[in-house]
Amino acid sequence: MAWANRAVLLIDVVESVRLIEHDESGVISRWLDFIELVRAQILPHHGGRLVKSLGDGMLLDFDDVRSAVAAALEIQQASTSRNVELPQEQRILLRMGMELSDVIIAPDDVLGRGVNLAARLMALAGPGEIVVSQRVRDRLTPDLDADIEDMGDCFLRHLPHPVRAYRIALPGYRQGYAPVSSLEDLAPSIAVVPFVPIGGTDPGGTIGEVLAEEVIRTLSHSSDINLISRLSTSAVRGRDFTLQQIGTHLNADYVLSGVYRSDDPQIRLDVELAETKSGRILWSEYLKADLRTLLAEDQELIGHLASGICSAVLTRELQTARSQPLPTLKAYTLLISAIALIHHLSQPDFEEARKLLEALVERRSRQPIPWAWLANWHVLRVQQGWSADPQKDASLALECTKRALDADPECSLALAINGFVHTNLLKRLDIAQQSYESALASNPSNSLAWLLKGTMHAFMSEGQQAVEHTERALRLSPLDPHRYFYDSLAATACVAARQYERAVELAHRSLRANRKHTSTLRVLTIAQWQLGLHDEARQTAKELLKLEPGLTVNGWLSRSPAAPYPIGHESAEALRQAGVPIR
Repeated sequence: MAWANRAVLLIDVVESVRLIEHDESGVISRWLDFIELVRAQILPHHGGRLVKSLGDGMLLDFDDVRSAVAAALEIQQASTSRNVELPQEQRILLRMGMELSDVIIAPDDVLGRGVNLAARLMALAGPGEIVVSQRVRDRLTPDLDADIEDMGDCFLRHLPHPVRAYRIALPGYRQGYAPVSSLEDLAPSIAVVPFVPIGGTDPGGTIGEVLAEEVIRTLSHSSDINLISRLSTSAVRGRDFTLQQIGTHLNADYVLSGVYRSDDPQIRLDVELAETKSGRILWSEYLKADLRTLLAEDQELIGHLASGICSAVLTRELQTARSQPLPTLKAYTLLISAIALIHHLSQPDFEEARKLLEALVERRSRQPIPWAWLANWHVLRVQQGWSADPQKDASLALECTKRALDADPECSLALAINGFVHTNLLKRLDIAQQSYESALASNPSNSLAWLLKGTMHAFMSEGQQAVEHTERALRLSPLDPHRYFYDSLAATACVAARQYERAVELAHRSLRANRKHTSTLRVLTIAQWQLGLHDEARQTAKELLKLEPGLTVNGWLSRSPAAPYPIGHESAEALRQAGVPIR
């Protein structure tokens, strides 16, 4: 073994597991043929060596950077030409990462930090893309026949400092692509089977159909789950199917079923939510309701069912995430569990959430939702007072939203959280407003976008707009499992509008669900002081300082977007008088 300065190129097959599951022998045969093409025809022309095949990838090394880049571009061209006759879902798409570094050369391997960095750069690449380091870019001549795109400073997993990265491609090659994996795999699917009558005055089961339809309609407002259509679930009604068979036929992870008896004007409903794979009953409930009010505007029974289902699914996915190793977890388990752990607002859970999100973005690097939630994680880290370097967290958050919007410029969630980053960390409220408006243009029912936009208006002392937007968010998201966050920000809006009684009401409701949200305690302190409830305000401030002992009025002003506005000065004075240290 000897040290040498080499250009290391790592190649990976995008979503190889899915391809092999679909057509094992065909994919393996095509991939082995392609490896032989690379080894026998492409590498000899560019002075490259096939170090080893990695099953669903290749490790190559080269004496010269320009030869390595030329080979990488030729390999991508060859891969593209072989895909022309195949349907989108059967195409073998490649992503690549390249680094120039001193490495140890072994007969059948290449070892060293350069190989690790090439792997990290490869994780930044989408299908059909090649990502290289600054050292590679510096050795490419200006007349290189390729497009080069500066990706900026990228924070890579397990590396303490950002790495400057670049995408390279043949001119006109990167024309965009339709992701092979749908965003739907980031949410579990639920089948609501029409409820079955057992006697009573509805032998035909009409009420059961209506109930199922209403539950589906209510659950469909949540972006955290996929609902199987009622027409599909009606097809299994009356059939003697097992849970596993229903799951297979409907492609459902969970099934809600039940029986009912209707005796005018009463209905008695016995429901259960089961996991199709294990057959385990996760949640059950026995309910009574008045048929005359069942489909009224305030559907208490339907709301209770929907809330119970969402809570049971969230709990189950979190249990799964904590009991199984990361590589075995489904994408939606990683996402749902990470979101739940973020909102626990305990530091160990918060750090665990980051691990789950990082595992997900590594697995789904071209999907915007995981990147958006990782950006949200960095914002909340600063807000909770847990960041050792707020400026770095701001940079990381911005990079995450950039990655999300690169993947989908119209992703409403990514646009909303991009606004959140620019509001709370960068204090660029002009950019934030544009981002929120784009989010709502993409999805007018995005409750989070309305909530965050309302909070931005609160910071600007525009209380009436703030209340209108946050109240709309509350109406759009009545069953959100993290409702405390909505209540907290709505309380902030009420303080800006000087609706202090309503602010106290919302803050108390938020704290009943989560007492560790420091923003809620701050807004409650301010509202109580402005109402003249000085003793209560001092007690709330003490509780706030227990959770955030380093909090000072000046420190809060330095990071608050409200600092230049009247609401910022008023809030700072209320915090000072309630007992928060000035500095």
